[in-house]
Amino acid sequence: MRFRIVLVIYRLLLPLFLAAAFPGWLVKMARRGGFGSGLGERIMHYREAPDFEPCGAVHLHAISVGEAMLALKLIRAWLARSPGKRFVLAVGTSTGHAIASEHAPAEVRVVYAPLDLSVCVRRYLNRFEPSQIVLVEGEAWPNLLLACRRRRIPVRLVNARMSPRSERRYRKLAGLVAPVFSLLDHIAVQEPEDIARWTAIGPRAEDITCTGSLKFDPGTAPRSRTRPEFAAMLDAFGQNRPVILVASTHAGEERLLARALLASLASIRLVLVPRHAERRHEVLADLASIGVQGILRSSFHAPEAPERSCLVVDSTGELRDWTAHADVVVIGKSFIGTGGQNPAEAILAGKPVAFGPHMENFEPLASRLAEAEAVWHISDPADLGRTLLAILHDPSETAKRTARARALLDRHAGATDRTLDLLELSSSLPT
Repeated sequence: MRFRIVLVIYRLLLPLFLAAAFPGWLVKMARRGGFGSGLGERIMHYREAPDFEPCGAVHLHAISVGEAMLALKLIRAWLARSPGKRFVLAVGTSTGHAIASEHAPAEVRVVYAPLDLSVCVRRYLNRFEPSQIVLVEGEAWPNLLLACRRRRIPVRLVNARMSPRSERRYRKLAGLVAPVFSLLDHIAVQEPEDIARWTAIGPRAEDITCTGSLKFDPGTAPRSRTRPEFAAMLDAFGQNRPVILVASTHAGEERLLARALLASLASIRLVLVPRHAERRHEVLADLASIGVQGILRSSFHAPEAPERSCLVVDSTGELRDWTAHADVVVIGKSFIGTGGQNPAEAILAGKPVAFGPHMENFEPLASRLAEAEAVWHISDPADLGRTLLAILHDPSETAKRTARARALLDRHAGATDRTLDLLELSSSLPT
């Protein structure tokens, strides 16, 4: 009864929330270039005729860029098993849509996920008639889950994890969230300890399987590779100098980290890769405030004074290959704010990795890497410059740590295949 009351309140308040958020959303889409990409699909306005849709396909829901890339990794592995199988990849952001459209195989229809309004969900399911829905690290939307349960469409959550902080928050609301999570047909978690955390908020232990992390499974994902055009840009900052790449930075980090390396810019090449490319002008202004000239990758020109300059990669989907040119990779969002970014790509590329004190979104891997001395865990940004220079001048220690990091990552080897084994079970709910 309580859940029904909460559901009624949710359905009443969600339209009001969406209306209040609409102006800010318009500004964000203008910055990210989302208009013209088919955003009307979120409210069921499609360009394609219904007769041409891939009905009965497997649907993967991926909210942002990271989840979309994981979904594509899963789809490619699935197509290797079952050539010709049809998929729909539903994303939640314009950036995710652009990346998915660029990299998706021909068998994949890329759309926007519907807003969790009953009318949008109903039309979405009527239009596509999915055989199952796979949430990739995604939110469990109540209206979508309820509609799928009524239609006997299984919904499975993959690559799920739950931090201790999230567990505490959900436990306080267990009476409200448990009915929602219990609508999931199955949950594939990353770590064995995640099973107890999920069962504490509703799902049954028999509906949870530990598959390992899709993010950390080396699998058959494309490896990073050097590109001549990238090398030419870097050479404009000076040849035969080590490259320090700071990956997926957030607001304020570019200035903080560039200041820490200011005295070393004459002997290194610094590459900053903001998490959101639309922040490019904000990043340039922040760098200019400390006397550093930022050169944008999108409008590249040789720096006037390389010893006071750095490269700002304001493009999307290129981080993997920029990593191939790095001598050290620093993980963004780990010095300012909380959460961190994914260190797996740099580790798989065999690069030494350093990160700050905030890697909450990648626990327990981050703690295990630090405890095994497989990375450089820098608690104080003031130590960043000294630590990075020490890494560059100690190849023996660097080789040891990168080997340890790869060994920890290899524990997740096979996660993709284990996840597919789970998803290839019966595509309908039990009677």
